[in-house]
Amino acid sequence: MAEMENDEKKVSEVAAREEEILAYWNEQKTFKASLEKPSPSGEYVFYDGPPFATGLPHHGHILAGTIKDAIPRYKTMRGFHVRRRWGWDSHGLPLENIIEKELGIKTKRDIEEMGVSVFNEAARSAVLRYADEWKRIVPRIGRWVDMEDDYKTMDTTYTESVWWAFKKLFDKDLIEEGFKVMQLCPRCGTTLSNFEVSQGYKDIKDITAYAKFELEDEPETYLLAWTTTPWTLPGNIALALGTQIEYVKVEKGGAQYILAKPLVEKVFGEDHGEVTPVTKSEILGRVYKPVFPGVMDALAEGKERDKLGAAFRVYEADFVTAEDGTGIVHIAPAFGEDDLNLSRAHGLPIVHHVDRDGRMMSAVPVVAGKLAKPKGQWWETDALIVEYLGEKLFKTEEKVHSYPHCWRCDTPLLNYASSSWFVRVPTFKDKLVAENDKVKWVPEAIGKNRFGDWLNNARDWAISRSRYWGAPIPVWKNEKTGALRVFGSVDDMKGHAKKSGNRYFVMRHAEGEHNIKGIAAKGDETFRASLTETGRGQAEKNASALMHANVTRIIASPLTRGCETAVIVKETLGLQGIEIIQDERLREFDFGELDGKPIGEFVRWREVNTYADRIPGGESYQDVKNRLGAFLYDLERTYQNETILIVTHGVGIETINAVAQGIDADASKKLSAEMVPLYATPIELDFTPLPHNTNYELDLHRPYIDEYALIDTDGAALHRVADVFDCWFESGSMSYAQDHYPFEKDNFNPESGFLKKSKGYPADFIAEGLDQTRGWFYSMIVLGTALFGHSPYKHVIVNGLILAEDGRKMSKSLKNYPEPMDVVAKYGADALRLYLLSSPLMRSEDLRFSEKGVADVGNKIIGRLHNTLVFYQTYAMNDVPESVSSNHVLDRWITARLKEVRDEVTNGLESYELDRAARPLALLVDDLSTWYLRRSRDRVKDSVEAAATLRSVLRTSALLFAPFAPFYAEYLWSKIRFAKDPESVHLADWPEMKGKDEKVLLEDMVLVRELASEALKLRQQAGIVVRQPLASLSAPTIPRTAELIEILKEEVNVKGVLKREGEMSLDTELTDELKREGDVRAFMRALADARKDMNLSPKDVVRVVADHAAKDMLTGLSIAGLAELSFSDSVEGPYTAELSSTEIGFTVTLDAA
Repeated sequence: MAEMENDEKKVSEVAAREEEILAYWNEQKTFKASLEKPSPSGEYVFYDGPPFATGLPHHGHILAGTIKDAIPRYKTMRGFHVRRRWGWDSHGLPLENIIEKELGIKTKRDIEEMGVSVFNEAARSAVLRYADEWKRIVPRIGRWVDMEDDYKTMDTTYTESVWWAFKKLFDKDLIEEGFKVMQLCPRCGTTLSNFEVSQGYKDIKDITAYAKFELEDEPETYLLAWTTTPWTLPGNIALALGTQIEYVKVEKGGAQYILAKPLVEKVFGEDHGEVTPVTKSEILGRVYKPVFPGVMDALAEGKERDKLGAAFRVYEADFVTAEDGTGIVHIAPAFGEDDLNLSRAHGLPIVHHVDRDGRMMSAVPVVAGKLAKPKGQWWETDALIVEYLGEKLFKTEEKVHSYPHCWRCDTPLLNYASSSWFVRVPTFKDKLVAENDKVKWVPEAIGKNRFGDWLNNARDWAISRSRYWGAPIPVWKNEKTGALRVFGSVDDMKGHAKKSGNRYFVMRHAEGEHNIKGIAAKGDETFRASLTETGRGQAEKNASALMHANVTRIIASPLTRGCETAVIVKETLGLQGIEIIQDERLREFDFGELDGKPIGEFVRWREVNTYADRIPGGESYQDVKNRLGAFLYDLERTYQNETILIVTHGVGIETINAVAQGIDADASKKLSAEMVPLYATPIELDFTPLPHNTNYELDLHRPYIDEYALIDTDGAALHRVADVFDCWFESGSMSYAQDHYPFEKDNFNPESGFLKKSKGYPADFIAEGLDQTRGWFYSMIVLGTALFGHSPYKHVIVNGLILAEDGRKMSKSLKNYPEPMDVVAKYGADALRLYLLSSPLMRSEDLRFSEKGVADVGNKIIGRLHNTLVFYQTYAMNDVPESVSSNHVLDRWITARLKEVRDEVTNGLESYELDRAARPLALLVDDLSTWYLRRSRDRVKDSVEAAATLRSVLRTSALLFAPFAPFYAEYLWSKIRFAKDPESVHLADWPEMKGKDEKVLLEDMVLVRELASEALKLRQQAGIVVRQPLASLSAPTIPRTAELIEILKEEVNVKGVLKREGEMSLDTELTDELKREGDVRAFMRALADARKDMNLSPKDVVRVVADHAAKDMLTGLSIAGLAELSFSDSVEGPYTAELSSTEIGFTVTLDAA
């Protein structure tokens, strides 16, 4: 492909053309126009799962984004309005891990020492680190989605909707706080949900141990227990026998060993003495000696210490089996679900000997302070324990098994009893299964089997994380009673805010002399602006509005205009006993280099700058807001039950209101633009303290939410539980949280009823990768069903995984794959899209990515289609009519074939089977270019019917390609559309094609092509070139019409087609006439090649001198573009034509006339 410079990067002509189209879309706002066009079919709901912007888009993102683009484009063409709103996943371990690496943080303790605010602000600043690149790449792939009106899971409005959902579930008794055994990541310091755990299993080699527990009252008699986790042995509290297992004593080396009878051979082999039966009644309840004496005694405290009397005894449990091990299970209740349940049933102590950082506690000998399962050296602590126990072990072995690791940091997980908040999914799992049965999954097996099985076996979902950067769990506990308060909104929470009892009135100073002159004056040093007479009158008159407010304190700007206003108000109200306090934080805006200039210059500066932009030498609006915020919250902390009048400036009124509302920079700027503070007019400030960040914006993140003072109805302080939400709970809330439901209902309202239709729920379509069956798909259906009673989606496409060409996972370190944008630069986004959408990925199967595969799609589909367009533009007559009826068999056939493909593509799209929809397009292009056009080249040049047919086929092809290859579809449309058509193909309707049934013609044309293919093979076997005519072709089945027989004759170059039983055959006998005809064709082809070599156009006329040997053959022939044909002896070229009996030379010159 030819290349050119574009955006400082070499791109192909195809890619450059796409970039021009992208620029056209942006300029014309075509996406916006597609959303605004009439939608007679109604609303089509699409949810877009939010990605992280902490890295660049990879092939998986390109794949999912292409799927998410194709269906909405199609549905828009079918008359639907399809809202496409982008979102960003902002919270959770993925982002926290990145920040930890960047800040050199090793443990949670490091975060606490650094300060949660520092850590979280670093995380906040990193959320959209690559957003600009995403905003460049996503549209370049051809995806239309609104990335400006985006939502972020960290937005306060989003979190408030998450709170609402949690409160609804809590009120439905679907939320519980529980102490359960979960998988803990010791490095991250938090437990993980089941589907997070499922993402990180790896095969590792571990040490397994057979521990000897000696009976207290029977020396040298041991209970044998097998464990794959020797690090849990210091936490042993009991042993368990199976309910359905027979036990025996086995003698060896003078000692007796008790174990399950079926496992004697496996444990001892042949090396043992007498085996005698032992009843469970002889064993149950007996006391044994712990292998780590003293550890539990040192660690157990309070109620757990009181339970030690029940410890180190033998119990019975139904979870014990004789499949492996010894049939006796060592019980460590803090590290196993069955262990914990048994311990609760028998009143056993539950004691951790490993802390949440994964380190052994000081009471454990030899390994104190060591990690129970160190990353990369997971056997290290087990080996030390094995060495320490020595003779207390019967034997050790090595075992390779699948072990869970943290899906984010790759640290081995620990089974760990911990307190967490859960959604009680098993209580409504039957409803989940029923709702899932209504969903159309593509492929079906993923939804019905893989996902259906996951739902059938659903467990309680641990939704809390002991972390920092996340939406806070909205649960507070009464410090006196322990009673819970769950808030479902910011207003609910504010209702319990600890308040000073103060009332606040704010007043702008009265009119000053600088106001009359229109000067920006930051202080008295620039322009000592006293009040005008009008201003004094304003202050005196308006002060009366405060007559009954019982003002107890006045605080004013230190500037002259502020102090004079405060004095007049004080005197008018008769508040001689009150001293006016001046506070620097209430002063005017620091105008910097605009100080002393006309105020209009400042207004113009404000309009074009952001809230955080500083005037050179001065301050920003954000600076002013911050000092007014500090001032207001200081008053709230310092005074109680007072009425305080605050006299400030216009900017102070604007920003103190922004502080009171807790609004962000954009909203604050809008408020400043809309608010016009009147001179000396008191306004009561509606203020309740809010959890806020350093910019005085309402911020529900830690640590601000933890520092927020709340009071229960009994006057006791409320303290929030420290956890944050699992980020899957947040992303699973996107259907309602992106629109701030139920606090806003413009775009989302799931409620429906008589004459009332739900809005924005459920989604008609979603799509993600296979891994999301235990991620987003799961969290969405759990929350949607629990909250609204039915599934949040109707149709799901689940794509497979893109692998490197060698079959391995794509790896940056291995560099075993091409970067997506490099592929786009070479072959164009359309080729990549078609390659992906036609692949097994659409069936949830893996694909070995092949750059050659993309190139082939580009050449064979986009390239051929473009060549067809170029042919049309080059050879078709001017002003080809938009619609002409043609009875020519080829025109009828390509029109019927187009309708057939249109139906196949439509059916595939309606079924959400994108591969089934995309593949017929490649066949259509092949039929169009290699059959119809090849058979119709001369007709297109001369026939209105053929030219109009080709134009119509290309126009409809542009429509069919639009969802799949939006760039080339747009380009093709721009060259071929009808006068009445919309300017963009993406504003057009999906094609409707009616007409008579041409099934017979389609079938017969297939037969023609099959016969032609076989006949050409016979020619090749016989060594006869196609240009040499033959007498006949015989076959048992031939086309039913003369028109098609004629096409077959031309294609195979035979004089006749005969129906004859038996195998197909060619009459290969060559008569003189047939030879002459073949020679003429050979010469005509050689002449065409010569014209091409000379770069001549079809309009150029030439003179030819040929060897005299060709005179008889060529005399009398009519040759287009030939001014004169003459002959000469021994013409040696430069051009030659190979005839049946000889080779002749000829010359070609351009006719000068």
